[in-house]
Amino acid sequence: MCENCNVAEMEKKFKDENVDLNLIAPVVEKYGKKKGSLINILQEIQEVYGYLPLSAMKYVADKTDNKKATIYGVATFYTQFRLNPIGKYLILQCQGTACHVNGSKEISKVLCEELKIKPGETTEDGMFTIEDVACLGCCSLAPVIMINGEAYGNLTPASAVKVIKDIRAKEEGAA
Repeated sequence: MCENCNVAEMEKKFKDENVDLNLIAPVVEKYGKKKGSLINILQEIQEVYGYLPLSAMKYVADKTDNKKATIYGVATFYTQFRLNPIGKYLILQCQGTACHVNGSKEISKVLCEELKIKPGETTEDGMFTIEDVACLGCCSLAPVIMINGEAYGNLTPASAVKVIKDIRAKEEGAA
């Protein structure tokens, strides 16, 4: 990892909110200063907050003797880590071969239009985040999206928009 990286520049990539660091104290304590545990620590922190808040990474640096630049480098290198909060509903859009040949680009287009965001973004109300993924392993359902672990397959542009509208209606009814 880069030892001479400009930490202030790296920190601009991360969202920071007022998070309760007591929630991750047990995670950091569990691994302590054990070499090779940084990825595990970051994975567990992301499970707690849904992303990697800047203050949490600074906390890890202080408690584990890892340099901030090292932690930021790992967090930005691996695509599994999110630097910003995600919406209540995480939409994974499969872009694998089976989905691609069955119309995943059209599905992506209508979902982005409906939500007024691009892949990697979250709606202003914090309800939806869209991410493109290489494969969801549901090729027989192509084209497919997954929302919070539930697969929606054999989609058409109209049925994909209906999924989003149904979720919105359910949320509005619960409010």
